[in-house]
Amino acid sequence: MKLVVLGATGSTGLEIVRQSIARGHSVTAFVRSPERLKPFRDRISIMQGDLLNSAELEKVINGHDAVVSGFGPRVPISKADANLLRQFAVALTTAMLHADVKRVVVESVAFLFKDSIMPPTYLLGRLFFTGIVADSSAMERVFQESELDWTLVRPPQLTDKPYTGKYRVREGHLPHFGFSISRADVADFMIKAVADPSSIHKIIGICN
Repeated sequence: MKLVVLGATGSTGLEIVRQSIARGHSVTAFVRSPERLKPFRDRISIMQGDLLNSAELEKVINGHDAVVSGFGPRVPISKADANLLRQFAVALTTAMLHADVKRVVVESVAFLFKDSIMPPTYLLGRLFFTGIVADSSAMERVFQESELDWTLVRPPQLTDKPYTGKYRVREGHLPHFGFSISRADVADFMIKAVADPSSIHKIIGICN
């Protein structure tokens, strides 16, 4: 498949790029600063620009099969970035509809699972990560109200542990005792989800 990877220089994004290449996908990474992609520069297309610019996004997405986004907020979040994820979602949904590319898989956060008791993700999010919870929720709403074929992936705490392929997935909920997951395993699921029509219009909880 021809994939556009957004947030490609982040820790999850780099795993998405690495694993997509390994599986034979054609990858275009659209980033603000491409330095971290140097190890892949001979195997992918790198486009530089602004993820909040819908016109720039449209040009990059045109002609591709799907978008995979590991784009997330910089922590701590500055006041200027308070609505960053929502702005990104508006720009991306507009660009994809204009480019006539409908499939998108987006990394979100497990803090939005209000029914998770062990761990109490929503409570922890409201106590310690209020800004991320509010902006991630707004971002998800934009995708859910769009005409795109979206999948929202909500992992708990992300780690840099190696890929295992042994993770639990639950539709609409975080699996019980889902405290963490490696970025490599999140990337694995997201890439597989692109080609899985059963995940369209689904919110997925995932953990090791």
